Amino acid sequence: METFFQLLLSGIAQGCVYGLVAIGFVLIYKATEMVNFAQGDIMMLGAFITITLINHLHWNYFLAVVIAIGVMGLFGLALERLLLRRMIGESPFAVLMVTIGIGFVMRSVAGMIWGHNPRSIVTPYTDQSFQFGAVVLPIADVVVIVATVVLCSLTFLFFRYTRFGIAMQATSQNQLAANYVGISVKRVVAASWALAAAIATIAGILLLPLKSAYPEVGLILGIKAFAAAIVGGFGSLPGAMIGGLVIGLAEVFTKFWVDAEVGFSVSETSVYILLLIMLIVRPSGLFASLQKKKV
Repeated sequence: METFFQLLLSGIAQGCVYGLVAIGFVLIYKATEMVNFAQGDIMMLGAFITITLINHLHWNYFLAVVIAIGVMGLFGLALERLLLRRMIGESPFAVLMVTIGIGFVMRSVAGMIWGHNPRSIVTPYTDQSFQFGAVVLPIADVVVIVATVVLCSLTFLFFRYTRFGIAMQATSQNQLAANYVGISVKRVVAASWALAAAIATIAGILLLPLKSAYPEVGLILGIKAFAAAIVGGFGSLPGAMIGGLVIGLAEVFTKFWVDAEVGFSVSETSVYILLLIMLIVRPSGLFASLQKKKV
């Protein structure tokens, strides 16, 4: 039973990271109907900036986190302004290829600057844990879960009660109608890219105590987060988070129970098996909302 609770906590923490990256996919899609396949690489870049600020410049952990999130938010803003805005009106395939190309460039640049060896950071809670009876709960997992709950709550409040959040929802429903009522669609789209980049950076920072960062980690996690967005329903923010949790739990429990029995890694493919099953059984995802748009 102790092992089960520890695996459950680890799976939820891992799923939270997938879910946060998946939220970035959904935010950009809802605002622009673009699929940003560089979302995972943005997470990777944010993690490396945090590593540089802490390990090389010896900044305070919390200050480094705030600065990294701000820098990557500006990076997302610049990415939309300089590259993606020029793709408006192009075919979805062309936009998709551009984001894939951006991802390749980011991985190459990261490899040239930081190398390809795994890197990590020491946090104020590294190697610390709670113990309840025989159950040991790593604080790193608890921090990931608590931070995700707080971030999701703030995101909900932002979209529900702020004028700009409501404007972003209106734009995601119908850009033309939003423009007619005075909403600056370009500003909303740019803010969506900035917000998605900031959330991806938070995911990367939360990931560092759990796993090391290297240039290809963004591609690997990005694919899993994309699968999470599809499982949850590509137009649903809550669905993206729940999809991430489902994939994280499936991966952890499969690794513990199945890999040892069969003698090879099934857990790495469990994500794609789950995605295939979902596409067959319910292609629209658990929380389908793509087909419903207000006019």
